[in-house]
Amino acid sequence: MQEKLIFGIKNSVIYIFLIGFGIIMVAPFAWMLSTSLKSQLEVNRGHTGFIPLEQYLSYDDGENVWRVSEVMVRGDSTVVNLIDETGRIARSFYTVRTEDLVQIKRVKLYFRNFTRIFERVPFGRYFLNTIFVSFTTLIGVIITSCLSAYAFARMRFKGRDVLFYFFISMMMVPEPIYLVPCYVLLNYLGWINTYQALIIPWIANIFTIFLMRQHFMSIPQDLLEAASIDGCSQFKILIKIILPLSKPVIATACVFSLIGSWNSFMWPLIMTNDPELRIIQVGLSYFAQESSSQTTLLMAASTLTILPLVMIFLIAQKNIMASYTSSGMKE
Repeated sequence: MQEKLIFGIKNSVIYIFLIGFGIIMVAPFAWMLSTSLKSQLEVNRGHTGFIPLEQYLSYDDGENVWRVSEVMVRGDSTVVNLIDETGRIARSFYTVRTEDLVQIKRVKLYFRNFTRIFERVPFGRYFLNTIFVSFTTLIGVIITSCLSAYAFARMRFKGRDVLFYFFISMMMVPEPIYLVPCYVLLNYLGWINTYQALIIPWIANIFTIFLMRQHFMSIPQDLLEAASIDGCSQFKILIKIILPLSKPVIATACVFSLIGSWNSFMWPLIMTNDPELRIIQVGLSYFAQESSSQTTLLMAASTLTILPLVMIFLIAQKNIMASYTSSGMKE
């Protein structure tokens, strides 16, 4: 009984810590979404809470209810401007009794912020470019990674392990080191400011090769030998047996590849300068420079940028977890 009590208290403490850290991690994203739904006026007033509240003074003259802006207070009277539904001043320097002014506080969501960013910059073009580059790169990554991982996992050739470790060592090289030589090479090929520069250098991903190799090695060898006895070639074994058994790890590789392409910033910033070729992260950076004072629009743009990644992860999370659990399988 005492052991169960201790076990229950231990689990409760663990869950409390996990929930607490989860809230800390989610809070910035919740604030970003909340700010994207506020009016810029409320943000300028310093209303930075999580709930998109709208606060203003209203005045009822018996015929209409006006939103007012204070001009000056004179004892028991206040000079105000009466504002109509369109936001324009309908009557200026109108004197009312201070006690007739009513403080209104309500929740109001400004979905208009999400459409305004498309009016300010060509975000639609940025999204299309990012989708095209991400999925084209993904196709190349899956093809090269499956072939390379199978060769490193199941085929025997001289220097296999040395070559694989050399590949893995390249993961330790930070991107800024190879930006300049890559720029020189792509400029020699005439690929600067083209889609080729954004796609072709990234169709081979070392981490994905490593991930798939580890999974391919966990598949029982007896299964592959039986297929070989039945007359299957190496390529047919890969297509008919290994890939159908590797759906979770392929889904995980797809998610990681899409996230990497979607969040890419430094490479496309240097390799392209045509606004028609900008991907979403570069476009967001330029938009932040042009609209640094429009906090609500920046948050709306950031929300739209992150939303596709969240949806992709939610759709593929079961496969991601399955890929990690299956990595512990033994022959």
